[in-house]
Amino acid sequence: MSESKLAGQFLDAAIGLLERVRDEEAAHIAEAGAVIADAVAAGNRLFAFGAGHSSLPAQDVVYRAGGLALMNFLAVPGTVGVDVMPATLGSALERVDGLAGAVLDSSPATDGDVLVIISLSGRNALPVEMAMNARAIGLKVIGVTSVAYATETKSRHVSGTFLKDHCDIVLDSKIAVGDAELSLDGIDAPFAPASTVVTSAIMQAVMAAAAGELAARGMEPPLLRSGNVDGGHEWNGRVLQEYGDRIFFRH
Repeated sequence: MSESKLAGQFLDAAIGLLERVRDEEAAHIAEAGAVIADAVAAGNRLFAFGAGHSSLPAQDVVYRAGGLALMNFLAVPGTVGVDVMPATLGSALERVDGLAGAVLDSSPATDGDVLVIISLSGRNALPVEMAMNARAIGLKVIGVTSVAYATETKSRHVSGTFLKDHCDIVLDSKIAVGDAELSLDGIDAPFAPASTVVTSAIMQAVMAAAAGELAARGMEPPLLRSGNVDGGHEWNGRVLQEYGDRIFFRH
């Protein structure tokens, strides 16, 4: 099989997953957008969290051209990405009990805010406890996860539960357990993960739904423009100043 055919198969698989999300998760995406719009309208704050590669879709909606200026990244030291040495430490920290509570306690998140938690498997202690603790202090929790893991794997949290069990809204990425779309004779391991593509698309779809919901209510969504277009810096400066009390990704 040619390399180009494998590449095409991966793109087809990703497109198929995106079509499933579009068709099967539309109502949940709209609901998530409305919850975010509610928080923006009420003067509350927005946060996104993900560990490891699940942090990438969370980072993608923070300080993003075309995105909501109010979305803040809730960072857990050591779990954000492969800049941690050794990289395996990040995976180990996802299984540490109590870490999520410590992070939330020291964060600006409070009653009425919205937290989007991204975890492909939703089985580790960190995302489960993050959701449990966030709801306990009055946050609305939106979970982005693969529901399949809850039926095909075992939870690593002491409660035996998954992220999906502690969310106000669950968005199912439809990713198969193992997160690898391709296999080939002569290659022992499955390969070509699609979770980042699909989950990032889900996040942007939710942001689009939120912007549309705000506009429908007669409110100007606090969107950022690209700094690489004329007038972008000036526009962003005004937005960041107006909403500065709800933006925590800058000093």
